[in-house]
Amino acid sequence: MKVLDIIVTILLVVGGLNWGLVGFFNFNLINMLFGEASALSRLIYALVGLGALYEIGGFAFGFKAIQNRWCETAVKH
Repeated sequence: MKVLDIIVTILLVVGGLNWGLVGFFNFNLINMLFGEASALSRLIYALVGLGALYEIGGFAFGFKAIQNRWCETAVKH
């Protein structure tokens, strides 16, 4: 599950940075890189949305489990 947490975090950072660029500069990096309304850009948006839902679920229902998973890893090293 830790790998999934890392993937979701990366997706949310990419999504957040893209929305920041759209908000501040009216520049959509995802559309520029992969084409406007292309299948790949839509897939990226869908994955970012699923990542957000995963995080919402983690905070609402399993925050302690996520916290324990990360803390146990930090203590082992």
